[in-house]
Amino acid sequence: MEPVLDWARKVGKQPNLIVYYAGWGDSFDASGTRNAWNSGAMTVVSWEPHGTTLTRIADGASDSYLREYAKAVRRLNIPIAISFADEMNGDWEEWGTTETRPQEYVRAWRHVHDVFEAAGATNVIWTWSPNIVQPGTHKDLSPLYPGDAYVDWVGLIGYFTDWDPRSFDGLFETTLTEIARFSRKPQLLLETAAMPGRHRAQDVRALFHGVAASPGLVGFAWFDHKARADWRLDASPEGAAEFRRLSADDLYGFDVRKVR
Repeated sequence: MEPVLDWARKVGKQPNLIVYYAGWGDSFDASGTRNAWNSGAMTVVSWEPHGTTLTRIADGASDSYLREYAKAVRRLNIPIAISFADEMNGDWEEWGTTETRPQEYVRAWRHVHDVFEAAGATNVIWTWSPNIVQPGTHKDLSPLYPGDAYVDWVGLIGYFTDWDPRSFDGLFETTLTEIARFSRKPQLLLETAAMPGRHRAQDVRALFHGVAASPGLVGFAWFDHKARADWRLDASPEGAAEFRRLSADDLYGFDVRKVR
């Protein structure tokens, strides 16, 4: 939990949502998930099926692994969210649009869900997580949607960059409007952040104000990591100060164990 405590010191607020990334074949991190829960935070597992295909998963090739994973989740018996094979509407993932047909994606998702249900792992919040579509364009996401019976939350992945609109609606509205055609499930910003530089404080304000104004959003996770850009809050003192100021609101950082 040291990275989480370090984050809390930076922003002045204990986070209540922690995302970790798991590869296909990794064991479920029960101890880390329990530690997060004991601190008042819920864990989201971003589960990435590298090294296999969704067709093989749908056909049952990974069932023994899935059953063991599901049993571990059931034994822990606290709420967790699982985002399986996210960003499926992009062409940069092995399970994305250039490698997998929508029907195979849906079939794999439903199969994973059904294995967990059969194992009694009903404490999972299934989070379907597309990348945002390009603002101002239309992209039919419905063929990739597994159906309301298989999805609890819709997770969105979208970042404020130097070439995107400088507003929450400009970045997310096209995707939210598209999803509203076929799903009314609660939404979560599974991955978001703002590119460092002169616009970051402005983008942080846009993020917080947009979340507060969106009753369908249950929260967001800031991607505090250096990747293609340096998304870490430390990369921009002005942005970090604005994040600290806005996250002081009681709307953020409440103890999830006390939610009824």
